[in-house]
Amino acid sequence: MSEKRKVKAKVLSQKMIAPDIYDMWLSTELAGEAGAGQFIGVYTKDASRLLPRPISICQADKEKGAIRIVYRTAGAGTEEFSGWQPGDTADILGILGNGFPVDRAIGKRVVLMGGGIGIPPMVQLAAELGEAGTESVIIAGYRDSILFLKEDLEKFGKVLAATEDGSAGTKGNVLNVMEDKHVEADIIMACGPMPMLRAIKSYAAKKQITAYLSLEERMACGVGACLGCVCRTVHKDHHSHVNNARICTDGPVFDAGEVDI
Repeated sequence: MSEKRKVKAKVLSQKMIAPDIYDMWLSTELAGEAGAGQFIGVYTKDASRLLPRPISICQADKEKGAIRIVYRTAGAGTEEFSGWQPGDTADILGILGNGFPVDRAIGKRVVLMGGGIGIPPMVQLAAELGEAGTESVIIAGYRDSILFLKEDLEKFGKVLAATEDGSAGTKGNVLNVMEDKHVEADIIMACGPMPMLRAIKSYAAKKQITAYLSLEERMACGVGACLGCVCRTVHKDHHSHVNNARICTDGPVFDAGEVDI
């Protein structure tokens, strides 16, 4: 992995694409290092907030030197980000984390699953799989009929939607879509809230499907120093000498069989 560093980025564009969900492109030298499932830390301009906010990479345009992030406003930091305009500058830390193992999915039946704010990383992942000659089925889980990023995902594969209220696609969750549409998979790659990931882990084990899960977790430092974002794992961590993994550095993507969630 390339060395993490703090750099200055410039806002290229920003728009709201769903209630409390914003879509921002940043011009940055880090774009060439970004991969599916990785993330950046975005700093606020308020000096009292020392730690960056971790936000997953939705897309990386290496030719234009730009990274796209799609995030939900959840506090003062992300609320500040939502007010940034084209031309504004921001400090970002990256590239962080280990992403999805795209090379292990080439030539296989791959199903991507994104739930809520876990949908954005699926865009870059579907794009990288497509570049490798593997088309994926993408299942996106939403609260309601505002299907943000659906058109972006459709550029790279077949998209099936699940909505909690049944207003679009299959009523229920991403696994309900698997059964409703009789989707078969050799590999599942997923990102979303913990209850969704637990259900996918159980489903994959039952069906003997390889699954890779990107764990969403509150983070502090983002570089593995504070041990604030650990999960239980089958392997002993050389840093803490217990069966924990640091989501920010060992993950956020894990083989489902290696984590206890």
